Amino acid sequence: MHRYAIYYAPPRAHPLWRAGCAILGHDPETGEAIDQPRLDGFEPARVTAMTAEARRYGWHATLKSPFALADGTSRAELEAELARFASDREAFAIPALRLACFSGYTVLVPAEPVAALDALAADCVRVFDRFRAPPSEEELARRRRRGLTSEEEENLQRWGYPRVMRLFEFHMTLTEKLGAEEHARAVAALSGLLREALAAPLPVDGITLYGEAEKDGPFALLARYRFGR
Repeated sequence: MHRYAIYYAPPRAHPLWRAGCAILGHDPETGEAIDQPRLDGFEPARVTAMTAEARRYGWHATLKSPFALADGTSRAELEAELARFASDREAFAIPALRLACFSGYTVLVPAEPVAALDALAADCVRVFDRFRAPPSEEELARRRRRGLTSEEEENLQRWGYPRVMRLFEFHMTLTEKLGAEEHARAVAALSGLLREALAAPLPVDGITLYGEAEKDGPFALLARYRFGR
């Protein structure tokens, strides 16, 4: 694998897994291509294009951003640590999610802060950091291109990603960056499609390992790790 990532993904049985995979047109766990639903106000080709980036990463929320394995570590060791980590955690739920704009992207975010979610992400960043190879100069330059605050720069140097720990914001990405008018139309169209999926709390009962087989390739869901407590 070129890179790995530790993500949250809804349980397969939850309607939000099915709805999200359908909107993106791909199931990253099975590798199956899915016919995308019609979005009112959008041509099918536009829906395919504006979900392409999210489709490549797979339906998820990031807990630890993509990383290459550090020298002296292996996938087997990473998987064993993921299993140990999950076995000692307790499941919880996100009571409600809402559609929002996140740096121009159309995303789902918790309707209210969920402390357990922030703690889970912080622990994933810390515990699995020994498996992360240092970012390349190219990656550092790309992160810095948009301009970083001093706290984001500190996080980038310490953890390999700017928006972690206190700056972490749970989000599940549905579209690329959109202008304000197109984002408003996307929210209106997606609200109807996601109504059933968002009607019930979202269980956080495990974490997942995703992998990118080659640079700029699609991410696949490699394994799910259910919480044991």
